[in-house]
Amino acid sequence: MFIENLFAHYLNLIFGGAALWLMHLVGYHPANASAPIDGTFALEMLITGLLICAFIVVRLTLSVEKPNPAQQIAEMVHGFTGGQAEQVIGHGYERFQAFITCILLFILLNNLLGLVPGVVTPTSKPVVPLGIAVLAFLYYNYHGIRANGPVGYLKSFAGPVWWMSWLLFPVEIISHLARMMSLTIRLYANMLASDLLTLIFFSFAPLAVPVAFLGLHAIVAVIQAYVFMLLSTIYVGMAVAHEH
Repeated sequence: MFIENLFAHYLNLIFGGAALWLMHLVGYHPANASAPIDGTFALEMLITGLLICAFIVVRLTLSVEKPNPAQQIAEMVHGFTGGQAEQVIGHGYERFQAFITCILLFILLNNLLGLVPGVVTPTSKPVVPLGIAVLAFLYYNYHGIRANGPVGYLKSFAGPVWWMSWLLFPVEIISHLARMMSLTIRLYANMLASDLLTLIFFSFAPLAVPVAFLGLHAIVAVIQAYVFMLLSTIYVGMAVAHEH
């Protein structure tokens, strides 16, 4: 935990006062007022900064004739997320692709931080998957209302048979709220289990065995990032489907 604590220390030196003011503004009082930014949030900020820097570098070095490795990787990611979004959402998927891509990359990089010795995977802390799940929930509902209007979007909760709407409407509301819990638990539980499994084998087994589990952790990290991105894409597609 040395790396995240060190990074959190410097973030608190620079932004601790502003972070504490914002927390008090929303009624939250951190346990340690002298260091309101914890290690997990510091790692999230690190990943966010790295992604922003990567996007800037790719944008400034775009080349049709001689694409650099960063551009080639960006094009591969763009093509992958675009293909997934087109299959799930269909026409007009382009306006949602940036969000879907950021979801995938942010979760993937946070998951892969668990491969660094001494670093606890941020997504193995429930607050991190919950924050991303809430963001995805707000995002797809916003675009559902934007695409169909408030009344039209609410009608989609009532089902196709009007005389069953009194039953289906509350069920659909609960179902949509449960999506946040589902997304949170799936990502959190899998990454926590992967972290614990790797830690246990590093403690009791020869080096070759834990290395194999690091490979397993990497596979789990990729799969969980993809599943979260795919489910978010499906929710967006379902929310805006009535527009077409």
